[in-house]
Amino acid sequence: MTAISIPGRQDGWRTPFVIVLCGCLIGLLSFGPRSVVGMFLSPISVENGWTRDVLSMTIAVQNLMWGVGQPFAGAIADRFGTLKVFWAGAIMYGLGLACMALPLPPLVMHVLSGSLVGLGLAGVSFNLVLACFAKLLPESRRASALGMGTAASSFGQFVFAPLTPFLIDLFGWKVALLIFSAVPVLIFPLALALATSPAAGIGTGTGSEKSIATTLKEAFAHPSYVYLVIGFFTCGFQLAFITTHYPTYLADLRMPAWVAGWALALIGLFNIVGSLTAGWLSARMSKRWLLVWIYFARGAAVVLLLALPPSTPLALIFAALMGLLWLSTVPPTSGLVALMFGTRYMAMLYGFVFFSHQVGGFLGAWLGGLMYERTGSYEIMWWLSILFCIGSGLINIPIKERPVSQPIAVPAE
Repeated sequence: MTAISIPGRQDGWRTPFVIVLCGCLIGLLSFGPRSVVGMFLSPISVENGWTRDVLSMTIAVQNLMWGVGQPFAGAIADRFGTLKVFWAGAIMYGLGLACMALPLPPLVMHVLSGSLVGLGLAGVSFNLVLACFAKLLPESRRASALGMGTAASSFGQFVFAPLTPFLIDLFGWKVALLIFSAVPVLIFPLALALATSPAAGIGTGTGSEKSIATTLKEAFAHPSYVYLVIGFFTCGFQLAFITTHYPTYLADLRMPAWVAGWALALIGLFNIVGSLTAGWLSARMSKRWLLVWIYFARGAAVVLLLALPPSTPLALIFAALMGLLWLSTVPPTSGLVALMFGTRYMAMLYGFVFFSHQVGGFLGAWLGGLMYERTGSYEIMWWLSILFCIGSGLINIPIKERPVSQPIAVPAE
């Protein structure tokens, strides 16, 4: 197995297997705690005497700041290397989670926890991991690695979802949050395997010798990239709404707490299958058509949830269906960015696509709480979710799957 090296550094231990393994573990550890914050919505709100829209705003700000920070974290990683970005992100992420356990006023909670968790995730999440995979791995292994990295993040949700109610019952929600706030420390040694230099990615695609400003100008003048950015909004809207409000939605239907825990766990479990399948399919079929059918299928799953009478089996079946489609959008989306522009500025360009995802996430988390407080129901949000799925499916159809200016060179094995 060929080792990957960075100029000026002896690191023959960094084989493709080690890179993928450590990247997957980072995705698991970063996405796991963040995917279950919705399970703290009720206990934190009750403890502080808040309505649901208060903490929903904090979670919404976390999503937004994650999106705002992602292009900058990507640009810094592209320019100066990824290691310090991973380390700084892990510190901020852990502090932000710890802040949620403190008796802070709502505005302070929004600003402090929202900013720290969001910016921290921008530095440690699977988005940066996928960019590292694109830079460090040969193109022949890239599509499957992107699927594996996404699937590993989902496995984090599968692990943390049933663990969360267990820890809350055993120690209380504050201790559970503090335990989760220590998890990002484990990212420090793992990040060594994904370290890149500013030279990583040069010569592996279009734009490799261009400046950041030129690359951005070229990207946003390219209709297919803009369509990709707009379409990814729906993915974030659905993910944030469901992770934040689905547990309380099920509680409102008088379902026991274990149903919510296992529903989120099933999303994570089935997303492993969905992400790996999407990575495999991305290398074998049209990426844009894969995205089209994923978005349409998501909308159909929500229609099924609303059309049938509420029940525990339906709640779990819906979770499994959504799991198959959950992050399956990521491999074809990130793959299209690499195809169109190469990997030199992959972290930054995918960061802007992800910003759209997180704007959707902000609205999904915040509007979910706001609409519930205004109407006493989540029904409007479910129908908005269906509408956005149809829109995103349609807007991906005209995307052109080809490099912007010149073919992508295949890096040596």
